[in-house]
Amino acid sequence: MKAVHFGAGNIGRGFVGLLLHEGGYDLVFSDVAAPLVAAINAASEYTVHEVGEGGTDKTVTGFRAIDSSTDAEALVDEIATANVVTTAVGPTILKFVAPHIVAGLALRDPSLPPLQIMACENAIGATDQLREHVVELAGESWDALEGRAVFANTAVDRIVPAQAQGGVDVTVEPFYEWAIERGPFGDTPPHIPGAHFVDDLTPYIERKLFTVNTGHAATAYFGAQAGVERISDALADPAIAAKVEAALQETSALLVRKHELDADVQGQYRDTILQRFRNPALPDTVWRVGRQPLRKLSRHERFVGPAAEAIERGLPVDALVAAMAAALEFQDAEDAQAVDLQRLLGELDAHAFTAEVTDLEPEHPLFPRIVEIVAARQAALRS
Repeated sequence: MKAVHFGAGNIGRGFVGLLLHEGGYDLVFSDVAAPLVAAINAASEYTVHEVGEGGTDKTVTGFRAIDSSTDAEALVDEIATANVVTTAVGPTILKFVAPHIVAGLALRDPSLPPLQIMACENAIGATDQLREHVVELAGESWDALEGRAVFANTAVDRIVPAQAQGGVDVTVEPFYEWAIERGPFGDTPPHIPGAHFVDDLTPYIERKLFTVNTGHAATAYFGAQAGVERISDALADPAIAAKVEAALQETSALLVRKHELDADVQGQYRDTILQRFRNPALPDTVWRVGRQPLRKLSRHERFVGPAAEAIERGLPVDALVAAMAAALEFQDAEDAQAVDLQRLLGELDAHAFTAEVTDLEPEHPLFPRIVEIVAARQAALRS
């Protein structure tokens, strides 16, 4: 069996690639970073180091890498004969993955089982987005290609901090979750030990995004606001921990109401997530987790998304709004979005900023709450 994975970075090697290896797949990594591709091809194995309670070292073998920017033909040939294609590249990069998939499907022997495609991204319906790009690019030929692939959405969760430079080993936390929708595969799901297949993926995706991603980013922004460097140190501060917990209480209330989750089970899940963030063995920083604040403040992301749905249901959002206010203070000269965030705060009035960044309609009940914190941030910048 063979799996082609787009994105040979830390998540690709330390999570998706590891589980595919454990499922018995030969791994073909695709990336555009030539030094990384060269390093992977120079190695016969790499180690995934799980740090923290219960962590072990796991060795990955049977892999190679292709630079898709210089050897697209080889990549397409691999896709044409693969069993599985996965991605961990970021939702905005999926459109660049699609042409390779279309070309691979065109070369695929129709007698082979359908190629099983899963986008493992921090986004709702990421595989659906990838499929839309594929169908659009295929155009009229899609009717002939459609039977050669199946697409399934996934929800993935594992903390992989910034790594020391050099080598292809990866440091990760022991915890992980990979949920995959069962329906598209029928009776022949991919063999991925540790993944679980579910009939309805939406609750799993939103539980993860609105607990793990919301909590992680809230910790980063409150931590940066307080001048704390590490995520684990931020949550060791009782004041910051209380703010993060309050934000996750609000997202939990939404998840329980919307998906009819058991409140006690969700509470246990929330406690588990916070304990993961407190793992002192993970050298994770507020700067890594807080990067790209404009994306994190967008309409369907980890703050505005749950806050909008919560306020529509009459649920409290004060703590989520406070986390967004902390995000507005995030400054990092090495992160382009953080720089753009501060520039937009200086160029736009509060209403225009809120509309552009959050994509909320002015009539939405959350809109004035965000306008208020934007105006307060702008006043502080002027003082």
